[in-house]
Amino acid sequence: MSAYWISTYREITDEAKAAAYARLARPALLAAGGTFVAAAEPAQVYEAGEQTRVVLIEFDSVEAAVAAHDSDGYQEALAALDGGAVRDMRIVPGL
Repeated sequence: MSAYWISTYREITDEAKAAAYARLARPALLAAGGTFVAAAEPAQVYEAGEQTRVVLIEFDSVEAAVAAHDSDGYQEALAALDGGAVRDMRIVPGL
């Protein structure tokens, strides 16, 4: 069953750190089998939605998404982010 990695950026506090993270995170997550589905500001928000950047990545399974998160390459990206953004990140199983 597929799984979805969803990251919502509540605030970017350091643009340089966020850029360094992105340069490292994307190739690490692609190498771990992720497929980037969306990475942008919302075109429209409703209800309690916020106009903040959202990243949606599909993986073959929850286990694959967790392994991607725990991989050395992604951990290097997180180290580069080093507090440069406030994010909500979750892995959700597909239907």
